[in-house]
Amino acid sequence: MRIELATLAGDPRHPNEDFTSVALPASGRGGALVLLDGVTPPPSGTTGCTHGVPWFTARLGGALLELSVSAPEMTLRQCLAEAVARTAEAHRDTCDLRHRRTPQATVVLARWDDERVEHLVLSDSVLLIETPDGAVTPVLDDRIARLAARGPVTDDQRNAEGGFFTAAADPSVADRAVVGATPRTGVRALAALSDGAARWVEVFREGDWPACVSLLSKEGPQSLIDRVRAAESADPEGRRFRRGKPFDDAAAVYAEL
Repeated sequence: MRIELATLAGDPRHPNEDFTSVALPASGRGGALVLLDGVTPPPSGTTGCTHGVPWFTARLGGALLELSVSAPEMTLRQCLAEAVARTAEAHRDTCDLRHRRTPQATVVLARWDDERVEHLVLSDSVLLIETPDGAVTPVLDDRIARLAARGPVTDDQRNAEGGFFTAAADPSVADRAVVGATPRTGVRALAALSDGAARWVEVFREGDWPACVSLLSKEGPQSLIDRVRAAESADPEGRRFRRGKPFDDAAAVYAEL
């Protein structure tokens, strides 16, 4: 088994709001990976929280990783719901969890054993599944993309019916996640990308998803992030490639099973 991960803040003056980690249980059978992309609040906005997004992603990510390996009887949706509930309880007494901008994150979660590979994706991070013959399937929650195709995506559409969903303080959001499972024999490798790392495909069009997995396999996640940074630096004002932020936090995990 080979596992590599990397993450880099979009602006060194600000903390990285992405989170990624991998766990391999002591039993030596199976494992899990977690990747979160914290949602950056507007510069002039408030979140109702005294802790901030990096605190939230660390808490939520740690709970997700622990549950996914210590409670194999729980589904991934149950793991996400419990992790959201635990994180909310940790700051319920000090923060306004009803605030629309309360700290929140996109989620990619994968868990594998000898029999199958399970996955969960919520919001606009991506999981890539490579088969032994080299075919690559992207697992996407495309709600934001579908909304953007119809017009500007607004804050009122966040965690609302007909809009898009992120993991914040409501455990029921787990029911909105894209989930599935693949026989273990049908998976050669997994890759999880925050949207900052996925820009290599989705924004800068440097390659497609199979090319992205090939790059990760040959050069590793740090090389992918370095290439994204180079593309951002070549278009610092977003004139050629329009995007919400000129530079974004980026995280990537690559696991050959």
